Amino acid sequence: MVSSNRRMSDTEGTPSIPNGASDETEPGEGDASAARDAQSAPESVNLSSTLEGSEGAQDLPMADSEQKQGPGEEEDTDSMDGSGLYSLTEDGERESEGGGQAERGKDEGRRSARKRNRPSGGATRHSSSSDDDDDDDEEEDEEDNVEEDEEAIEAWLGADLSDLSRPSWCAVPSLRAREVGHNTHQFVRRVCGARGLVQRLELQGRLERHTGCVNTLHFNPSGTRLASGSDDLRVVIWDWARRRAELEFDSGHKSNVFQAKFLPHSGDSTLAMCARDGQIRVAELSATQCCKNTKRVAQHKGAAHKLALEPDSPCSFLSAGEDAVVFGIDLRLDRPANKLVVVKEGEKKVGLYTIYVNPANTHHFAVGGRDQYVRIYDQRKINESDNNGVLKKFCPSHLVPSESKTNITCLVYSHDGTELLASYNDEDIYLFDSSHSDGADFCRRYKGHRNNATVKGVNFYGPCSEFVVSGSDCGHIYLWDKNSARVVQFMEGDRGGVVNCLEPHPHLPGLATSGLDHDVKLWAPTAENPTSLKGLKDVMKKNKRERDEDSVRHGDQYDTQLLWFLMRHMRNRRPQRTRRGEGGEGDTDESWSSPDSSDEEDGGPDHVQCMSS
Repeated sequence: MVSSNRRMSDTEGTPSIPNGASDETEPGEGDASAARDAQSAPESVNLSSTLEGSEGAQDLPMADSEQKQGPGEEEDTDSMDGSGLYSLTEDGERESEGGGQAERGKDEGRRSARKRNRPSGGATRHSSSSDDDDDDDEEEDEEDNVEEDEEAIEAWLGADLSDLSRPSWCAVPSLRAREVGHNTHQFVRRVCGARGLVQRLELQGRLERHTGCVNTLHFNPSGTRLASGSDDLRVVIWDWARRRAELEFDSGHKSNVFQAKFLPHSGDSTLAMCARDGQIRVAELSATQCCKNTKRVAQHKGAAHKLALEPDSPCSFLSAGEDAVVFGIDLRLDRPANKLVVVKEGEKKVGLYTIYVNPANTHHFAVGGRDQYVRIYDQRKINESDNNGVLKKFCPSHLVPSESKTNITCLVYSHDGTELLASYNDEDIYLFDSSHSDGADFCRRYKGHRNNATVKGVNFYGPCSEFVVSGSDCGHIYLWDKNSARVVQFMEGDRGGVVNCLEPHPHLPGLATSGLDHDVKLWAPTAENPTSLKGLKDVMKKNKRERDEDSVRHGDQYDTQLLWFLMRHMRNRRPQRTRRGEGGEGDTDESWSSPDSSDEEDGGPDHVQCMSS
């Protein structure tokens, strides 16, 4: 997978630390006395925000950030039992807000006392104690820095870990209403989008067949089958409910399979695929559980990470590649691939990692890649001489002047096309209103995870896109409430350390995930009790610290485009490898490539998806 070349620390909302009160040392007091006072000052207390659990949480005063709802926030409409609030911190972290403020005041007073008692730069020191005073000052400075860093992280977390308001949706009243025929058409929709069920998600089982990292998951439209693709170049069609593989075949690709999707309204007989070798291939499946053949329909000059399906079309879709090209592919044509646009910023091409079609307006599609801009195009109005064909661009305002080469690893539209979600490498996830004008800022921000090691996916969860779900380098799965941007679920998702793919079931309250592990994990809301989010706060702090450290350590890293070019040059000097001989029945390399496609099909890169390209 592809990771970004630069990192960027998120310092937004970090308060300045008070410098303490004015110097109150009496004239004539000796420096030795000041040093003794500084040494006798008690050790500072490590601060951490504390939250009450679900029991007794109503006794806590509500934080200011919770009293003031942001624009567009709605009251949650889901609950399993309507009982109190859910705890969002570790067990044992119980401390009132007033007590925390008192401790914070004591710590600030101690730091101020130390600063007041330190000898000034121009003061005359006794030679016998000068070395001891220097050591004391260094230790005190180090303590101050640790405390300031801790407070900065606490401020960064802000209210994102505070409890949500009481859900209004209750299971028992809703079941009773359905029995008498009241609001029956809304029952399934509200159940699948209920926070109470999201907070009860737990691991149900694993699908094991691949021998490499699983890079792609996709349910068929009815939700009965699940397609997975892997670094082992194989594609598996699963009967996920019975935990068995119905069909397994060689994709025909020469390198890591990045995506495999069922084309809608095709009777699950057509599967579109893309891979690191830049090929776009189509597999024709038979009802007798075999793959009749795979054909190449387009060729990018760089890796092709994502395909975008048109919701109502069984024969057309889009592809995007690191060569900055977007192909429109129509399987009804003799030459299916048509180059729609070459994505540029000024005169510089922008390699692409992700593409998605607006489900409410299939003429519009959004792309993201090796810069900080989400670009939206209209297929009917692409004129590259006019603003490079872009209809409008979105970017978080604080990233517009960024020189850190921030990349977009994944973006998706909401169920009705009104919202657009983008995940940035070593940054946060941002929600945009797709109806806003060009240059509009983000509406919501989701943080706490880590997106650095691989190309992370992001997705909406729920029939009305009620939640945001993402994997993380720490191996966990995060689910945020979309409106409040607060974490509502936190699960350990991958023993290998990274979760990349998250595929919600189209009709049921369930989820399939994959990452560096060689299996597919299935999740369902069957836990007896809602999550306590144990350990969440510590993991979020760790992710934040590592991101800040990497931002400083790798600030001058090579550009990934240069690395990609060098790797490709070295690859092309190697002898070409023979194709795998274990292809599925009837596999063929017959090509429908367009004249705009590259002829560089052979000599694909090594089968290592987890490394940066």
